[in-house]
Amino acid sequence: MNVVDSSAWLEYFADGPNAAFFAAAIEDKARLVVPSIVIYEVFRRLLSLQRSETEALTAIGLLRVGNVIELDAPLALAAARLGADLKLPLADSVVLATAQRSEALLWTQDSDFEGLANVRYRAHRSG
Repeated sequence: MNVVDSSAWLEYFADGPNAAFFAAAIEDKARLVVPSIVIYEVFRRLLSLQRSETEALTAIGLLRVGNVIELDAPLALAAARLGADLKLPLADSVVLATAQRSEALLWTQDSDFEGLANVRYRAHRSG
């Protein structure tokens, strides 16, 4: 299973330097797990980049092809524990807890996850 965090989705949509690194995880729809908070983050960021709502919703349609995991009470508690233990922000805690619950690899270019078990990290590169 694969969880792709928001930074990786945005890199993929922008066809950035790391897009190919994340493509295999994103395009393996049968194994794709999508935390609901990633839908929020990607949609909000696309709107803030002055994309039309239609363009942003089209992008979100690709995320929704995966198995969307809602934030329920047990997942929220697991995320809170991870956040406290690892000093992670809220969204990162939820993404990591979702990956752990799903026994998934977490694909990211967010340095908060660098060095953690079952994380496929690629540092963000410009241009």
